[in-house]
Amino acid sequence: MAKKVKKVVKKVVTKKSVPDSMQRIPGLKTRVRVNPKKRMGKLPKLKKVKGRMAASVKVRKVRTKDVILVLDFGSQYTQLIARRVRENKVYSKILPYNVSLDEIKELNPKGIILSGGPVSVYDKKAPEPDKGIFELNVPILGICYGMQVITKMFGGKVKSSKEREFGRAELFVDSTKDLFLNLPTNITCWMSHSDELKTLPKGFAKVAHTLNAPIAAFANRTKKIFGVQFHPEVVHTQRGTQVLNNFVFTICGCLPRWTMGKFIDATIKQIKEQVGDKKVILGLSGGVDSSVTAVLLQKAIGRNLQCIFVNNGLLRKNEVATVQKTFKGNFKMNLTCIDAEKKFLKRLEGIEDPEEKRKIIGDEFVRVFEEKAKKFKRADFLAQGTLYPDVIESISPTGGPSDVIKSHHNVGGIPEDLNLKLIEPFRELFKDEVRAIGKHMGVPEAILKRQPFPGPGLAIRIIGEITKERLELLREADERVLEEIKKAGLYEEIWQSFAVLLPIKTVGVMGDQRTYENVVALRCVNSVDGMTADWAKLPHDLLGKISNRIINEVKGVNRVVYDISSKPPATIEWE
Repeated sequence: MAKKVKKVVKKVVTKKSVPDSMQRIPGLKTRVRVNPKKRMGKLPKLKKVKGRMAASVKVRKVRTKDVILVLDFGSQYTQLIARRVRENKVYSKILPYNVSLDEIKELNPKGIILSGGPVSVYDKKAPEPDKGIFELNVPILGICYGMQVITKMFGGKVKSSKEREFGRAELFVDSTKDLFLNLPTNITCWMSHSDELKTLPKGFAKVAHTLNAPIAAFANRTKKIFGVQFHPEVVHTQRGTQVLNNFVFTICGCLPRWTMGKFIDATIKQIKEQVGDKKVILGLSGGVDSSVTAVLLQKAIGRNLQCIFVNNGLLRKNEVATVQKTFKGNFKMNLTCIDAEKKFLKRLEGIEDPEEKRKIIGDEFVRVFEEKAKKFKRADFLAQGTLYPDVIESISPTGGPSDVIKSHHNVGGIPEDLNLKLIEPFRELFKDEVRAIGKHMGVPEAILKRQPFPGPGLAIRIIGEITKERLELLREADERVLEEIKKAGLYEEIWQSFAVLLPIKTVGVMGDQRTYENVVALRCVNSVDGMTADWAKLPHDLLGKISNRIINEVKGVNRVVYDISSKPPATIEWE
C-alpha cells in the first residue's frame, strides 16, 4: 500500500503530469519545482469548503487554489478586469473596495487588483482600501484610480492634469521587466483620467510614460506593488492582455486551473449533496441563463428537476413550441407549460405606460408561478439563472443605495410564502462562461447564441396599448426581420435585431389604392455587453429586403423605418 502511495505522489509532482497549457504560459518557466513549504507548490488538500451565497442554501463556491481579487472603486471597466483574468483560466472575484481585511484573508488571494473609479483621490470622501492589504505580502496592481490611491496612501502626490487624457495615447515603456515583460518599448494604450502623478512615493520607480503623463506606470519591486495609469483590460490597449498576464502569472505566480469542465463536475457534485432526493423547481424561459441552468440541474438530479414555463402571450412566434420541443422532447425534462395569455392580456388592457406594463407583467408572472409551484410535493428548492454581473450591479461599491446600478429581478430573493431554498449555480459566472458550460453539456447553439430578449417580451416593443391583434402583427414582422438577418449571416454578429410596432398610422398606396396602416420600426444594434450600443450599419440591399417583406407579407403595415440612434442617449429597447 505504501509503495502505491509513493507512486501516486511522484506522478503528481513530475513535469510530465503537468498539462502543456500550464508549462508554456508567457512569463512562466517550463520547469516547475514543487516546494511543500511554499504556497505555490502545495498539493491541493481534498477537503470540503463551505461557500457563501445570498440565500439559506446555496451551491458552494468551487475553490481554486489561485484567486485574483479585484477591489471595485466604481469603474465601468471593473467587470472587464475580472473577465480578462478568467479568460486565462485563473479565477477572479470582485468585491467592494471597503471589504474587510478578514474577508480578504479568508479568500487568500494570490494577487489584488485595485480598479479605476469616477472620483479624484484628493476629494474629501475619496474611497481608500484597508491599509492592511499592503501588509499581506501579496502582489498588488493599481489601475487608473487604483494607481493614484496607492500613490496617496504611500506619501506620493497626485494633482489635476493640465491636459486630460481620454482615449488612445502612445505609451513609452521605460523598463521591460515585470508588467512589461516581452512587450515592445512603445504601445498604444487607452487613457481615461484628468489627474496625474506629480511625485512618486518613496521606494517606487517609474516604468512607463506618455507625452502627457510623465508617470504612466510605476513599480515597487520590493513590496511587489505596481500601478498603471492606463486601462490594460480594454481592447483599445495594444497587448493589454499581456500586461495583465504578466501580473497574474509572472508576478503573482498563478497557474491556469480555472476551467469550465472542472466547474461543471464540482457543481454537479455539490448540487447532489445539497438537494438529496428533494425536488427543485426552475422557471424556464428558453433564454441562455435558465436553459443552461436547467441542463446542469438535470445532470445533477435527473427527474427531480421540475421546470415551469409560463406562456404570457407576449413571446415571439413559435416560442412555446420551440421550448417544448427542446426541453421536453430532446432533453426529456419534466416540463410544465402554463398558458396564461388571457390573464396577462386582461391585466394589460388599456395600459400604455411602459413602467406600468413592466410592473403588471412581473407581478402576474409571480402569481402564476407561485400558484403552480405550490402544487409540487417534496419541492424544497427554487433554482435561478442568476449571473455574476447581476450580483455585482445590485451591490453598491460605496455601500449606499443611491449608487446601485440596478436592482435585478434574480437577486432580490424569493417570496417568503413559497418556503423554498434558493440554488444559484452560476452566481459567480459571466455570460460567456455560462455559454461555454452550455456548449460543453450539449445545449443547442440556437439557444446559446440567441440574441437577448427582454423579460416583458413584446409588450415593450409595442408602443401604446397591447392587444392580441397588435401582438400578432408584430410577431409576423419580427419573424421576417430575424429570417433576413440570419440569411445575411449577421445574426451572431449583431447584439440585437428586432421590430417595434409604433402607435401611428400613415398613408400609403398599394395596388393603386390608398392605405392608412401601421408603421414598423427596425432596430439593430452592435454592442459588447448591452451597457452601450451603436446602431448597426446594415447593407442597404438588406434593409430593402426586410422592408419589402414586411410591407408585402404582413397585413396592416405600409411603412418601415430604421432606428439610427445609439445608446446613450437612446436605449436599445424603445420602452
